[in-house]
Amino acid sequence: MSQITLEGPVVPAASGTTKSIVIFLHGFGADGSDLIGLAPELAPALPDTVFYSPNAPHPCEMSPFGRQWFSLASYDPEFLRRDAHTMPTALKALAEGARENTASLAGFIDEALMQHQLDTGKLALVGFSQGTMMALQLGPRYPQQLAGIVGFSGALLGHDTLAPEIVSRPPITLIHGSADPVVPVQASHMAQSVLAENGFDVSLHERPGLPHGIDGEGLAIAAKFLKQHLS
Repeated sequence: MSQITLEGPVVPAASGTTKSIVIFLHGFGADGSDLIGLAPELAPALPDTVFYSPNAPHPCEMSPFGRQWFSLASYDPEFLRRDAHTMPTALKALAEGARENTASLAGFIDEALMQHQLDTGKLALVGFSQGTMMALQLGPRYPQQLAGIVGFSGALLGHDTLAPEIVSRPPITLIHGSADPVVPVQASHMAQSVLAENGFDVSLHERPGLPHGIDGEGLAIAAKFLKQHLS
């Protein structure tokens, strides 16, 4: 599959000097403008950080608007409530979709690092929902270790292929609402378990009563994590 060049909104570093990079990865049916609004919320903790929010490479299959990283035609939230040992078969199509689209995202990361003359230890991924699935697919397989990954309301796909494909182990924090009907919170519990078993420094913050979204406390957790790992 040929690599698609990604593009989307950018918010420059508030200080005027770029020392680190955050790349937002939006959810299914949204686009880069959906998460770029988080940049002003994070900028006080990360004044030297430039924020990118690329649009996913494909038009959304279920809406005339928005984008998708990969197809969710076979998605069923119940898949993510089951024991992790049943997931590789149930979610195989989703995992393959994520895998097939990592090249475009990796290329975007490469270009951002080159533009700002920074190394991967100064770049973090912040995903939401399907964007988190992409971050957790690419991060462990990216050639050099990223500064970190923040995953809101997402899941780890392809558990069965993770271990032999790990190249690096960036620190990861997962944030998930306990009342999420779209991607059940069990998905993040499973992700934490599998990642920990494979040697990752991973934490999980469950937000009581929160549905599929990001709240102020979750954003504060993300800001603290990013400041720690990008400073």
